[in-house]
Amino acid sequence: MASVPARPPRLRRVGLGVVVPVGIAALLLVTIVAAGIGQNEVPPLQVLGSLLHHLHVPWGPLPDQVGEDTLWNVRLPRVMLALLVGAALGCAGAVLQGIFANPLAEPGIIGVSSGAATGATGVILVGGLGVAGYAVAGGAFLGGLVTTALVYLMSRSAGRTEVITLILTGIAVNAFAGGLIAFFTFRAAPTARDQIVFWQLGSLNRASWDQVYLVVGFVVIGAVASLVIARQMDLLALGEYSARHLGVDVERLRRIAVVVVAVLTAAAVAFCGIILFVGLVIPHLMRMVVGPTHRVLIPASLLAGAVLLVLADLAARTIVGYADLPIGMLTSLVGGPVFLLLLRRTRSRQGGWT
Repeated sequence: MASVPARPPRLRRVGLGVVVPVGIAALLLVTIVAAGIGQNEVPPLQVLGSLLHHLHVPWGPLPDQVGEDTLWNVRLPRVMLALLVGAALGCAGAVLQGIFANPLAEPGIIGVSSGAATGATGVILVGGLGVAGYAVAGGAFLGGLVTTALVYLMSRSAGRTEVITLILTGIAVNAFAGGLIAFFTFRAAPTARDQIVFWQLGSLNRASWDQVYLVVGFVVIGAVASLVIARQMDLLALGEYSARHLGVDVERLRRIAVVVVAVLTAAAVAFCGIILFVGLVIPHLMRMVVGPTHRVLIPASLLAGAVLLVLADLAARTIVGYADLPIGMLTSLVGGPVFLLLLRRTRSRQGGWT
């Protein structure tokens, strides 16, 4: 009698009580380390002491005046913006993969990233380098929201939105937006063309506290809204028919989820440009660790996305001396191979690959 091959052992899922404390601790650690590393080094204890001092907790050594200025005027705004952008992309990816019931979905599939790029390049083309950074960011934010709205409205039929229609519409709109971006780049002056290319590569080198204050509100609203609909997304994973039978308004849930993803992603890319693979890899990886339950998956993806982008930005400004590499380039170079490895491992466990 032929022996039956043993099934691979199931991973023990990590619960919310572990995910949140460990994620917050890891985020605090990488924030303190990243804020201290640069041309003007600030030891971690001095970074922590300065943070606590600003919170009116007199503990630990403080950096000198140069270190204090560097920390609060240059490093911390950049680290905090990276934290918020990573959290937004990780959360948006988890929501989109849940609403599509597809672990390969990512925020750009509904047109928000290409729409943001179109809006930003359009503003740069009109104003060139004379346009303020907030005008470009505003164009990117509005472009992302408008494009997502168009994708959603164009994919509706008979009052319903089919997932496959939404995806195909997003692909078509992304292709059209790519053509517009190419046209804008072709028509732009050389200086504006350089700015367009640099914006699309993604960078946090112009981060400021004003940008942090603007982005944090959108991220908090998006994260809270994602947690509110988490239980309904769990029910949707049972299938549309079962979800409707259990009282879920599927169409309304999809509308809310698309709006949440659009706001999170548009806010994330408005000031730093296109950053790929974070919204795809992080939720996929966290699903392997914590399981598919969204009330755990969403906080895990949010925290892991924040940690990843802080580390990616640290690498972008330290790998090459006296240079600031595009962070979008790094996330693509690392995220692509990592995702292929995760996909191969998942397929191997399911018996699809040997």
